[in-house]
Amino acid sequence: MKIVVFGATGMIGHRIVADALSRGHEVVAVSRNISKLAQEDKNLTKKSGDILDTKFVTELAKGADAVISAHGPGKEEISKVPAIISSLLEGTHAAGDTKVYFVGGAGSLKVAPNLDLVDAPSFPEEYKEVALVHRNALQFMRNSKFTHWTYLSPAAYIYPGEKAGKYRLGTEELVKDSEGNSKISVDDFADAMLNEVENPKHLGKRFTLAY
Repeated sequence: MKIVVFGATGMIGHRIVADALSRGHEVVAVSRNISKLAQEDKNLTKKSGDILDTKFVTELAKGADAVISAHGPGKEEISKVPAIISSLLEGTHAAGDTKVYFVGGAGSLKVAPNLDLVDAPSFPEEYKEVALVHRNALQFMRNSKFTHWTYLSPAAYIYPGEKAGKYRLGTEELVKDSEGNSKISVDDFADAMLNEVENPKHLGKRFTLAY
């Protein structure tokens, strides 16, 4: 498969690139500062570019089997998230509805009937702004005319760590273990994302995972 990865230099993006290459896929890694990506591979192409440039997105998506957005907006980019989502949806649509996969947030997952994680009293205030933006982005996708997208929400806690290869999937509720913990390593998150790319089961939907 040919896979385009936006946000390829970030904590999650560079692990998605590594996992895709380990599976033998052809990868186009994209970032504004692509020189930060140290990985080298015969199946890896590095490109600098702006995710907000819809024509650039279309150009890369043409001939690709999938586009993955691991773009993690900083606080200074929060206001640009709707435009980023729109650019990716419109750009991949113009390329022939190339499937586009989003690294999402956990804040919109249910922790009780009618209660999202981000609205729970225990949710850290410093993460709330980003979590609300991610929730709005998911709703934007659901309300759009497009169905060629998939949104993967991580566990409540995602951290750098090795692949265990064993985790549980869910859809709308936060996945927790018997002790109430919700966590996943970045490598297992990347594994789940690539499994979905190779065998799509959640087109036009959100899914999630945790140990």
